[in-house]
Amino acid sequence: MKMTKILTIAATGAAAVAFAPAIGAVVSAAGLGVAAGTLSGAAASSAGLAALGGGSLAAGGLGMAGGTAVIGGAGAAVGAGVNKLFKG
Repeated sequence: MKMTKILTIAATGAAAVAFAPAIGAVVSAAGLGVAAGTLSGAAASSAGLAALGGGSLAAGGLGMAGGTAVIGGAGAAVGAGVNKLFKG
């Protein structure tokens, strides 16, 4: 695998992880896991990330860490797709 491909995949995955709290807040606002609009700020981010992670740790899910991993993996997949599209 070329170094540019590796760097693109790593960069998109890292960017997705950096934006994970914001993505979690959007997921929460959309009502995935909690009633839409009932949470804001850090609580919304936490609830959204936990929803993406399959639920809270107490409920048997992977919690916020799982949600962050899902977002990071999705970002890396986008990077891989971009590389394939442009044959970088």
